[in-house]
Amino acid sequence: MKRALFLSVPLLFVIVIMAIFASQINRDTSFLPSVLIDKPVPEFELPAIEGIEEEIGDIPGFSTADLVGRVSVVNVWASWCVPCRQEHPLLTRLAEEDPGLFLVGINQKDAAENAISFLKELGNPYDAIGADNIGRVSIDWGIYGVPETFVVNAQGIITYKFVGALSEASYASSLLPAIEAAKQSGP
Repeated sequence: MKRALFLSVPLLFVIVIMAIFASQINRDTSFLPSVLIDKPVPEFELPAIEGIEEEIGDIPGFSTADLVGRVSVVNVWASWCVPCRQEHPLLTRLAEEDPGLFLVGINQKDAAENAISFLKELGNPYDAIGADNIGRVSIDWGIYGVPETFVVNAQGIITYKFVGALSEASYASSLLPAIEAAKQSGP
């Protein structure tokens, strides 16, 4: 009797763990809560990607101050990120469809020549790109991994965060409404 009980405890433990994992299979992994929602953009200043002016054109870096006074979309990306490549056409479309929007990129832990090659190949939708070479600014933004996309209202408040690559569905049902809500939230 004791032996049966001794053997059933680990089996019960394994069953409970499997049930927990099974319950998580269909959860929405793009929803990761952010403590920064409804908070001001972190203080930062990022330089432009080194050498980008010679290769692509004058694409400046940016800072906290650049995100105040207009609605902005901040996209964290890297050339080595396959999902970043997948979502890039949607960012290009966003820049074309909403030219008044300030679309900026944080290039995270990327070699300058690789970032420039990525943009030369796929095009540059960004108004400004900051090079976060050591990842410090990404940490301040609470980045889990690339890509991640934020909407910042004109007051410099983060109103929306999307983790992972944007898809046609998330672009239409999530990002665009978040941008519109940010535009309605004040001057």
